[in-house]
Amino acid sequence: MKFGPVAITEAVGCIAAHSIRAGTTVVKKGATVTAELAGGLKEAGIAEIVAVRLEPGDVGENEAARRLAARMAGEGIRAEAPFTGRVNLFATAAGVLKVDVAAIDAFNSIDEAITVATLPALKAVVAGELVATVKIIPYAVPEAQVAEALAALGANAPVAVAPYHPSRVAVISTLLPGLKPSVVDKTLRIMEERLAPAEAILSADRRVPHEPGPLAAAIAAEAAGKADIVVVFGASAITDRRDVIPQALVDAGGTVEHLGMPVDPGNLLMLGRLAGKPVIGAPGCARSPKENSFDWVLQRSLARIPVGRAEAQRMGVGGLLMEIVSRPQPRAPGQHGAGAVAGIVLAAGQSTRMGARNKLTQPLRGKPILRHAVEAQLEAGLSPVIVVTGHERVAVEAALSELPVQLVHNPDYASGLAGSLKAGIAALPPDVPGVVVSLGDMPNVTPKVIGGLVEGLKRQPEALAVVPTLFGQRGNPVLLAREIFLAVSLLTGDRGARRLLDEAGERVVEVSFEDPSIAIDVDTPEALRALQG
Repeated sequence: MKFGPVAITEAVGCIAAHSIRAGTTVVKKGATVTAELAGGLKEAGIAEIVAVRLEPGDVGENEAARRLAARMAGEGIRAEAPFTGRVNLFATAAGVLKVDVAAIDAFNSIDEAITVATLPALKAVVAGELVATVKIIPYAVPEAQVAEALAALGANAPVAVAPYHPSRVAVISTLLPGLKPSVVDKTLRIMEERLAPAEAILSADRRVPHEPGPLAAAIAAEAAGKADIVVVFGASAITDRRDVIPQALVDAGGTVEHLGMPVDPGNLLMLGRLAGKPVIGAPGCARSPKENSFDWVLQRSLARIPVGRAEAQRMGVGGLLMEIVSRPQPRAPGQHGAGAVAGIVLAAGQSTRMGARNKLTQPLRGKPILRHAVEAQLEAGLSPVIVVTGHERVAVEAALSELPVQLVHNPDYASGLAGSLKAGIAALPPDVPGVVVSLGDMPNVTPKVIGGLVEGLKRQPEALAVVPTLFGQRGNPVLLAREIFLAVSLLTGDRGARRLLDEAGERVVEVSFEDPSIAIDVDTPEALRALQG
């Protein structure tokens, strides 16, 4: 491939390296220069352009990306059509992402022009989630390099999804005086939410005294029954192999494979086995819905990926997880103190396009749609998180039970979006530098996207707003800086902040994401079924 200036008289058939506008002729970057385009540029006074000329043996960017992605995609992976030298790979089923890290590293070492990026290995994914992207940097690469990259991948596809298997999970809770039944009930509800993405069922709810004898009997009974996995939630944390839960497992005839995890939160987790079935002693933080070591172990067990001593000891890199809001002793004091970026989730709309059902309370991956949007803000560290309610207030608030959020009701919700946005802004503390405004019907927005907006404001504190983009198109959520709050308070009707963003011009910072979640909302029954299915 040759790159450089080309006389316009020799440019026909070349690929334009940059967009060109001359007179009435427009040539887009990456377009093949035709005789008509060359004539128009020449007529406008353009003598030469910077262009790419393919040589014998070159493989075009789209064809190279297609071939490499096809070899890379394994079970449970779908490769989309190539565009601008890129092929995105998506999960076709819920499960755990399997990545051959050595093969990916070897592939990326072939040449700087040939790249692939993936989600972390062994991450839980859902159907339709973007898990990897193959990108050819220039407009073409030599056939020899394509062949070398294919060889680096080896015989087996390095990116695959280990799908969840239908599983029955038995939960045993130990009891001590002072442990409220409501705590155990809540633990079971959260457990069911964890099982929902895998379509697993909670097959047993046993409650026994926090003593080795009764617990050993319960473990033995469940392991001998139809349960595929046994989980024990202790009334007291496991601190030693001679403690109640590991001792009960041994007394039942099982083995303790590992105690303790290099993951925080979730250090005090036990891995065991009885009758060929996993027995997991859950850490105390597993009573919370926030991600912890228990999620990693449970997800892999549901996908039939073995988790033993060696696997547990390799979880340290990446094992420092986000702080749980409810922890009484956070690792870093003041992390969510004054001056933190706040969050607003708009949840007041009447959901007219969904029909009789309120879209925000409809189930998706085991919890209401709205709860996904709110938990993303909480997990991103926004504080406070304000949820503005309106239509079906009671049901909407119930969907957020036990989440540490501030509820603000907009009685005039029928007048449009502006009223809800203004209500949320008015409830903010006086010292917040900005607020991320999320829509309650966008359940796939991730904490990573929200965190990217916050980082955008940190990098450019003079910005009035920070917005995410997908292939150049703006999406949601958006971050509004304090300086624009007054203008927001003057909005009326069914108009959000879009007009204000247009007026802000260059003081709007755009952060590019390759994440379709910023453009996916749930407005219709069809959209809901697509996400559920």
